[in-house]
Amino acid sequence: MKQDLVWKEYLSDDERYADIINGVCFGGRQAVSGKQLQPYSPQGHTAVRPAGRRKKKGRPAGNHGENTRDTVRLVVTGRGCLVAGIETQAEPDYAMPLRIMCYDAGTYWKNASGIRRETRKSPEGLSPGEYLYGFRRESRLYPVITIVLYTGREWDGPRSLHGILDFTGLPEGTESLVPDYGLRLVEIRRLEDTGVFRTDVRRVFDFIRYADDKEKLRELTAGDPYYASMEEDAYEVAAVCTDAAGLLRVRDHHRKKGKIDMCRAIEEMVAEGKAEGIREGKAEGIREGKAEGIRGTVSVLRDLDIPVQTILFQIQKEYGLSLEESRRYL
Repeated sequence: MKQDLVWKEYLSDDERYADIINGVCFGGRQAVSGKQLQPYSPQGHTAVRPAGRRKKKGRPAGNHGENTRDTVRLVVTGRGCLVAGIETQAEPDYAMPLRIMCYDAGTYWKNASGIRRETRKSPEGLSPGEYLYGFRRESRLYPVITIVLYTGREWDGPRSLHGILDFTGLPEGTESLVPDYGLRLVEIRRLEDTGVFRTDVRRVFDFIRYADDKEKLRELTAGDPYYASMEEDAYEVAAVCTDAAGLLRVRDHHRKKGKIDMCRAIEEMVAEGKAEGIREGKAEGIREGKAEGIRGTVSVLRDLDIPVQTILFQIQKEYGLSLEESRRYL
């Protein structure tokens, strides 16, 4: 099960989406509510075509074959609008600043394209420049923000555009002349406090950040009744983002009224792991015992000066070995 798919399902809930915006961008202040979110098509949010440039045949305008955003919403506050995208990453993308900059620029371009269409529908009173470019003096674009949720163990990639630019050998001061573009990056496993989140986002983030500390994870799930009755999409995000395939395998055993008992699922997964370890230990013991027996037989036959071919035949017959396997003991 892919991370981007489970995240997309999980973030289809507008209250969670708004909670992430509030927690990451506004320090937990309830600046945005789920009721203010509207769908906003992510198509065409990746690349920008300069004004007046024609699209190539067979290539959609505004999209140069790049991937589109993971999720995006239009936040309508009543007095203004904001476009908010959320990207999820399991591994570092070392060109992430460029990717996000292109996403955001593509969103601005789409917004501007809509303004141009509306402007040219009513050309009366336009100045030559306004008519030519389809953008009035008072026209304004919606602001765009993009949040990157990283579920891996450590982000060792660049955090801004300057991190992937090569200023080597250029005159002093060049770096300050080039506009930078920073990431709004959230390393979930390194979060110190998730109290800024109000929905089950906090529980999902806590599960991910404690995934490598089994004792803390056990305390977390045992001490919070939420984990005994998790929403299935939240459970899937927690399991997939921590590579806990066992949790996905046993979830049907602990589903009740559309929710899943994570505590019991963890107990079963741990029990399965112990049982598998015992089985593997027994199998290894049997293999070792058999190998010792073969080596002992070979040693005795050699002491009796039995020919090699006869020894090979004997251990193949007695232990059910192939010729290749039997040669390893000589």
